[in-house]
Amino acid sequence: MAPLVDTHAHLDEERFNADRPAVLERARAAGVVRMVTVATTAASSAANLALSNEYPQLFATAGIHPNYAATAPADGWDAVVALSADPRVVGVGETGLDRYWDDTAFPLQEDYFARHLELGRRTGKPVVIHCRDAEPDVMRMLREAFDRHGPVRGVMHSFVGGPEMAEACRAMGLYLSFAGMLTYKNAAALRQTAATQPLDRLLVETDSPYLAPVPVRGKRNEPAYVAHTAACLAEALGVPLETLAERTTANARALFGLPG
Repeated sequence: MAPLVDTHAHLDEERFNADRPAVLERARAAGVVRMVTVATTAASSAANLALSNEYPQLFATAGIHPNYAATAPADGWDAVVALSADPRVVGVGETGLDRYWDDTAFPLQEDYFARHLELGRRTGKPVVIHCRDAEPDVMRMLREAFDRHGPVRGVMHSFVGGPEMAEACRAMGLYLSFAGMLTYKNAAALRQTAATQPLDRLLVETDSPYLAPVPVRGKRNEPAYVAHTAACLAEALGVPLETLAERTTANARALFGLPG
């Protein structure tokens, strides 16, 4: 099969500390040739960059997740800005908005989201966008950025929106990334939305160690399992898995500037 890219994993998580090399070897055996390990705090931004320097198949992002913005240290944002200049850092985030959890006041989430969008524009690196129960708010801020500055270079990570949201995101220049939820029994509507998307805007991810896909749901997720999500997405689109792998890998390389 054509190689795959896991565009969103959290490989700095403690749950990988005991067997990280084995996890990466299983990914290689499954055809996953590149992984983007995504930051949630200033500390994890530095940790993921260190991992990307240790393992050549890994590339990092730098950012502060909306649920951690309230506890970010005073120098946290400055650290993210500095780290974003490193060539092994290929994206900004994970950023966005979250109304499911009540960890960060919403105006502060909006402030940090705006900072990340501006940093992405300044560095030319794509923004990795988190959205949970905040679709109208995320779309409002993205529309404001688009109207003011033009296309938004980035990805809607772990996309679960409907067809109208998907179309609006693509119109603003964003990619859509599908994770393990696509494979779940109760996700028929999401598969229907995925089935109508053009191949040139699709990515696949795991969000490891979370949200393992069927048939490994309930286990710790890891990059090798992105193959299950890719197979489900290919089936939804009615295309061969080989075609889906080729296109999503080309998209990941184009968006994140990953080497071949």
